[in-house]
Parts: sequence; C-alpha cells; structure tokens
Amino acid sequence: MTDPSVVVFDYGSGNTRSAVRALERAGATVTLTADRAAAMDCDGLVVPGVGAFAACVEGLRAAKGHEIIGRRLAGGRPVLGICVGMQILFAHGVEHGVDTEGLDEWPGVVDRLRADVVPHMGWNTVEAPEGTTLFDGVRDERFYFVHSYGVHDWTLRTNGRTRPPLVTWATHGGDRFVAAVENGALCATQFHPEKSGDAGAALLRNWVRTLPVR
Repeated sequence: MTDPSVVVFDYGSGNTRSAVRALERAGATVTLTADRAAAMDCDGLVVPGVGAFAACVEGLRAAKGHEIIGRRLAGGRPVLGICVGMQILFAHGVEHGVDTEGLDEWPGVVDRLRADVVPHMGWNTVEAPEGTTLFDGVRDERFYFVHSYGVHDWTLRTNGRTRPPLVTWATHGGDRFVAAVENGALCATQFHPEKSGDAGAALLRNWVRTLPVR
C-alpha cells in the first residue's frame, strides 16, 4: 500500500514548510503547491493560515482555493484547516471593525478573544468530545496556540439524519473558544499541530490514517 498523498495548499500564507515536514513524519507523501489539479486529486488537502483573516481569504480566493475546497467537500474528499486556515472556513471574520466574508462552510463569526492577555500564545489543553478521531490517544495533552481571534459560538445544527460535527473547545483567560472541528470530510484545528510536539504529531497521524488511499 502506498502512503496517502497530501497537498499543503500554497496560497501565500506562511508556515507551510513546517506543516510539510510534520505531515511527512505522519506518514504522508506531501507536496507544497497551489496547482489546482494536484489539490483536487490528492488524498488529503491541508489549508494552512497565519496572519489576518481578510488577507488569508483574499489570498485563498486569488488562488481559487475556495473553489477547490468546495468541490472536494462536495465529493467527500478530506480537507484539514490549520489556525487561520480553520477560521476562514466560517461565515465571517471581524478584525478591527472590518467584517470579511469567509468560505461559509460553517456558520459563525471569528472575532477577537475576550481574555485579558491577547494574543493567546503557548501551550493549552483542550476539551475533546467522546468519539473524536483527531484526538484519539491525546485528549489530555497540550497543544500550541498562537492567535488573537477565535469562534465563540457553535451554531450549526444537524437534522438528525447525519452525524453531528464533533467540536473541541479550549479556554484562555476565562474565554472559551472553538479549538477544533471534525465534520465528516472537513476537519480543522485552531492550534498548530505541526508545532505541538508529540501530541500534534499523533493528531496528524490520526488524520492521515483516515485518508482513503486510491
């Protein structure tokens, strides 16, 4: 059996090289590219993101990443968002009074953290739900966060005929926010698994193992 093929989508956001190396160690064959065909054909697509919500959305749309993500999900093809790559999957991001439309894969607003100390930078535990795949074996571990914005309210509801998304939470300075989502083919983490040591490596291995290899 061949290793699953993963594309880290290179749309101008930073921190791509560390993601590539971490995914290779997790057992994937990894390509860093913005090529549409490669991003559509791979077993798993990773969407990184650092910096401002609006800039990431603009860069992703310029590279037609929103179309690629939408088409992959329509076909049940796995996508993993990381940090701002998770945030842009929500409907809106509000930064410095500017409201920017996200990809609207999930309802919700990304806004400034309500803690006394911002940014939230460092290691933190998470509240992972029962049945999680991403956090299998690492539910009690710490993960590395670097962010000033997050999603405070989860509003997506299912009709009872499909499995509801699994939402993982974290708390910083008394402020509770979404730390990860597992929603069928679409998964995402607010923290950086590629910078989270052994726990992050295990999480990435868990994700890679879910990829259907053709």
